[in-house]
Amino acid sequence: MPAPPPPFTPDGSLNALGLMSGTSLDGVDAALIRTDGLSVTAHGPSLTLPYPAHIRQNLRDLLDSAPTLTPDSAALKEAEHALTLVHVQVVQRLRALAPDWAVDVVGFHGQTILHQPGRTWQIGDAACLSAQTDLPVVHDFRSADVAAGGEGAPLVPLYHAALLRNRPYPVAALNIGGVANLTLVTHDGHILACDTGPGNALLDDWAYQHTGIPCDTNGQLALQGTADLALVDRLLAYPFFHKPAPKSLDRMSFHSALAQVGALGAADGAATLTAFTAQSIARTLLPEQPREWFVCGGGRHNPALMAALAQALPGTLHPAEQLGWNGDALEAECFGFLAVRSLAGLPLSLPTTTGVPSPQTGGRLTCMSITPWGRRLWPDAHATSPPPPHSD
Repeated sequence: MPAPPPPFTPDGSLNALGLMSGTSLDGVDAALIRTDGLSVTAHGPSLTLPYPAHIRQNLRDLLDSAPTLTPDSAALKEAEHALTLVHVQVVQRLRALAPDWAVDVVGFHGQTILHQPGRTWQIGDAACLSAQTDLPVVHDFRSADVAAGGEGAPLVPLYHAALLRNRPYPVAALNIGGVANLTLVTHDGHILACDTGPGNALLDDWAYQHTGIPCDTNGQLALQGTADLALVDRLLAYPFFHKPAPKSLDRMSFHSALAQVGALGAADGAATLTAFTAQSIARTLLPEQPREWFVCGGGRHNPALMAALAQALPGTLHPAEQLGWNGDALEAECFGFLAVRSLAGLPLSLPTTTGVPSPQTGGRLTCMSITPWGRRLWPDAHATSPPPPHSD
């Protein structure tokens, strides 16, 4: 029997629960949206479940060893299992928080431990997540893009563009996580995107080394210091910053900058790394400058960084909340959005977002409990019908 059509309800939308664990390694964000993969008709609740300290440290250790790590590594398997169980917990908690949202699909990004040209590696056990939550899970969002010749990142631009469609163009969304990335919607509606450089990652590592706190809370350390702007200019001499978009990088790509800042005191080092992030964003090569910038991700909570950006960027800088967005949930929402696009066979990336030669779909569907899900969403399909495309 032919496979049933994608499992869309009569109005063309699904309730998607998106999950994101970013390169800041601070925990798992979860968010609910209702979407048809083109627009968002409703935003539901969201929450964040922080990683326990030992899981965060184990993941941080994996970032250092990832280039030489093998998939059968005991440390890798232990970390993957632990982070998957945190994802299970956050799904269960969000469903309990929003009992009226019948979840149709989960978008599971996993944890990136390595991102290089031609290779991207996210860990997380989608089969375990599906089995433990009794939900279908779309995962492995980046591999198809890389296999087709793209960089596999950033993937959030199509979601940014969907949310920005009613703003005057040109306009940009700026996401500051461990790595920073931007999406520019040009005056004629084209989408251009790239990673811009370090986001919070270097500053987080620096703050932890000097204070034992894994971030510069409220920018307090940086606000007490003075940036070494000559050093910032030297850091911006890296070839990456002279490449046009699209382009992407790994959390560890500029880790050597910590050694170059090492001779500075704690406050001056924090101020210098904050300026490095701000200037790397401001100097990104763009075909036109946005009228407005809407900032999401953890970096928008840092007053020192936001002040540096407001001074360095052309146009007006706003926190994402000015548009009614939840800036902490946006990436999680994105992977719910991309999960639905995957089921619909819609592109997740474009030549102007990842460098892939042509628009590329992706994602894989894992259903450890396909039968009850299929009965609800495909009531007319025979119980033995195969699942839709992209299934494991």
